[in-house]
Amino acid sequence: MADNYLEKRYEEVFGAGRTKVRRVGHTLDELLLRNRSQRGYNKAYKVKREELERIVGVCSKVPSARNQQVLRFRLVTHDRGADVVLCNIRLGAALPELHLPFSGTEPEAFIIICSTIPESKMVDVDLGIAIQSMLLKAVEMGLNGITIGAFNKGELVKELALPYEPLMILAIGKGIEKIELVPITPDKSHAYYRNDGIHYVPKVGLKDLLV
Repeated sequence: MADNYLEKRYEEVFGAGRTKVRRVGHTLDELLLRNRSQRGYNKAYKVKREELERIVGVCSKVPSARNQQVLRFRLVTHDRGADVVLCNIRLGAALPELHLPFSGTEPEAFIIICSTIPESKMVDVDLGIAIQSMLLKAVEMGLNGITIGAFNKGELVKELALPYEPLMILAIGKGIEKIELVPITPDKSHAYYRNDGIHYVPKVGLKDLLV
């Protein structure tokens, strides 16, 4: 064996004079692009409670305003309360004429997010961090989701015996919709729309986000 064998092998793997970073899994940019709000799901795929637990698990690692950690989560699967949630939520508010989700594509797994204290600015900070982190985890796992803010709080508290008032709901499943981002300037409409079966989401570009 040549005296400089290890040195040559190192250069072959890492490159001479520099360290080569080997990418593992998806980049954050890739996860963000795939993290689109899905309003239609493959009902043949049944999300398991264990999968929902993995998604909620990120909330034990993310930041919390003042480290309050007041958010709590109710997991709902197709065989445990999904029908109750479906009867008390509304999707696709900007496209009321479509009556989303279409029949046969309804989500059947949900994460109901509650707080142990009344909603406040700090609670909302935690809520935003938790929602984005959980949805990114879902995408990493090959799933999709959507944040639902339009729902009947009273009925959910009653029917599911929730100990706290719900703040938001995440629907989780295998999304079947084709979604594309559309670059716009700030003065253009921000409303999402559909054309030929594709769901388009307008997004303001970087140069217009900078002030």
